[in-house]
Amino acid sequence: MADILKKITDKLSGKISEANFEGANIVVYTQDENFFREGEGKIKEIVDEIKKRIELRADAKILPDQKTVEKKIREIIPEEAEITDIIFDVQRSIVIVEAKKLGLVIGKQGSILDEIRNETFWTPQVQRSPAIKSKITESIREVLYANNNYRRKFLNEVGEKIYKGWNPEKVDEWARLCFLGSGRQVGRSCLLLQTPVSNILLDCGIDVASQGSDKFPYLSIPEFDISQLDAVILSHAHLDHSGLLPYLYKMGYRGPVYMTAPTRDIAALLALDFIGVAYKQAATPLFSSTDIKEMVKHSICLNYNEVSDITPDIRITFYNAGHVLGSAQVHINIGNGLHNFVYTGDMKYGKTRLLDPAVNKYTRVESIQVESTYGSKDDVLPPRKDTEKKFLDMVKETIEKGGKVLLPELGLGHAQETLLRVEEAIRTGELPNIPMYIDGMIWDINAIHTAYPDFLSNNIRSSIFQDKNPFVSEIFSRVASPQERKQVIEGGPCIVIATSGMLVGGASVEYFRYFADNPNNLLILSSYQGPGSLGRKLQDGEKIVQVESERGMQDIKVNMRVELLSGLTPHSGRNELIAFFNNMYPKPKRIIVNHGEVSKSLDLASALYKLNRIETNVPRNLEIVRLR
Repeated sequence: MADILKKITDKLSGKISEANFEGANIVVYTQDENFFREGEGKIKEIVDEIKKRIELRADAKILPDQKTVEKKIREIIPEEAEITDIIFDVQRSIVIVEAKKLGLVIGKQGSILDEIRNETFWTPQVQRSPAIKSKITESIREVLYANNNYRRKFLNEVGEKIYKGWNPEKVDEWARLCFLGSGRQVGRSCLLLQTPVSNILLDCGIDVASQGSDKFPYLSIPEFDISQLDAVILSHAHLDHSGLLPYLYKMGYRGPVYMTAPTRDIAALLALDFIGVAYKQAATPLFSSTDIKEMVKHSICLNYNEVSDITPDIRITFYNAGHVLGSAQVHINIGNGLHNFVYTGDMKYGKTRLLDPAVNKYTRVESIQVESTYGSKDDVLPPRKDTEKKFLDMVKETIEKGGKVLLPELGLGHAQETLLRVEEAIRTGELPNIPMYIDGMIWDINAIHTAYPDFLSNNIRSSIFQDKNPFVSEIFSRVASPQERKQVIEGGPCIVIATSGMLVGGASVEYFRYFADNPNNLLILSSYQGPGSLGRKLQDGEKIVQVESERGMQDIKVNMRVELLSGLTPHSGRNELIAFFNNMYPKPKRIIVNHGEVSKSLDLASALYKLNRIETNVPRNLEIVRLR
């Protein structure tokens, strides 16, 4: 397998003009029109022999011009599909068709795509048009396709590195995990997975509620050498997992980052917002928009259940984590089955309005990491229906008193659950038809949700496919300027949902400054509140807090009603964490507990040991756990 491309070229001698890698996949190009149309059988024979994916594409020399192809595509695809864009990835002979109704673009058993391929020689791919226009998705596509020559070269280099040392007979001697962050804490998730031939980073986040060096992972230790880093895997887009990723590219990393497509889009959006918040706080941003573009250029997106080699001795598969849109558990096969480790990241083992529950059935598992954000025996979450009823009762009571409701939310996950809950309540008459204002990046994240309905729960996906998209309800109004925000503050009873969830910067702090003095107003905290954050201080009952304003730090007297609703969290509560392992198959030999305050992590680890009688570890930051 030392020269897999030569082997394929020899077998297809005279039929292909070029063979390249695209990450772990292999692409062959042909100038033979008949072979392009009829050569799939020969390609399948080679795939069966080498057990690697091979895609046949047309060489650029036989491709018709773009104008002709676009006209032909619009003739082939029915008008009812509502095509919104046709994008050409020239260097890779791919044409991307963006439309509102993908079924009509694909055709029965792919018949329409086959027709486009045979008629134009371009390889068609499809993507759904977002129901809400999104600047970030448009910018990302521009970065990916405007730099397509670089992308092709980059993907080929990734493949060369994977296959250079690929040897299924080789048995590696060890694998270890170093905690650069998230050990006995919530925030700055960052783990370094090492084998004799691979260095892989699992997440690279920040602690948004912390100050100084404690905000960032320990990247200065001898074990971490950015020049030796082979790949980064991003479980989901929350800043405590993704926030420092663009900084790696600022420091010179040019390797791949693996994630789902929604995670790529949202991580880029949150990183841009992170820069904006820094400027508002008169601080120098850690990275620039150029570094975010580098992150996007080097992204490799995988779907759930898609298996991919990422280094010579590591193969990964993403599974639904149930936490937020695109969140993934990472099943990591080390050394051709030598050891199987599952990195769950953050996960929710319970069905929500937005997502299906986290997967807990795998092919093989020896070790697994699990979060403990709500892992203590006191973190038994109430039934979701009871929590939602309590939420609606409090909102209704506040509106009847003429007050305003402020919902500080994480832009991703929590906010969308809240929007769906309020939309249904107003639509069914449980709440009066009052304005609901959306401020901060939540609107843009909603747009990304509408572009990826396949990652959402069955119910929401069905609604979107039936043109009953809850995210585009007339109930929601976007706040897009300081003038509009002022109108909301000075206006009548309403619900305001704004970032950030911990009231650490963002629009939610602005609203709090003006709402805090009125006892008729209501603040509902439903996100995790990090130690030291304004949200944690309010959760702990402080009645005078300091908030940054144009005139510097300002004392704010808290007269408004403050309530905590933890039953709506996108994290697993104690019972869900226990149930996850009770129902897990196969049973692991070791459970590694992280991503929780010290007492919660130790409490969960103790309970899991007593119930399962298997090894549990609760590593501190900078500790190394030997997997094999």
